[in-house]
Amino acid sequence: MSEKKEDPIRLFLLSALADGSLKAPHELARAFHATRAKPSDGPSAWRRYMNAIKQQATFMARSGALMFVRKGEPIHPDDVKGVVKLRLPLPGEAMPAPKPRDDDIWDGEDDGE
Repeated sequence: MSEKKEDPIRLFLLSALADGSLKAPHELARAFHATRAKPSDGPSAWRRYMNAIKQQATFMARSGALMFVRKGEPIHPDDVKGVVKLRLPLPGEAMPAPKPRDDDIWDGEDDGE
């Protein structure tokens, strides 16, 4: 049997954020692309990695390996929208609880209409 290879994007995110910095997903996608760029790549070729960076960041945040930050405050991965940055969690830092949604308050009772 062969050993399972570690995801290169996961390894890149851990490495890029190891210095404790905050980085936007597009910055990380550009930097990841720079490690794999071909001479024939156009100036926006980095965009092909955006979805993979976002998906891996969300997975890592749900497992506690990464934090999404908005306006300097950590947020739950389910609350990500708008401008966010990523960083590694601080020692002892727990993931915040998700914010309640308007559709979460439905009580399940039919109002007869």
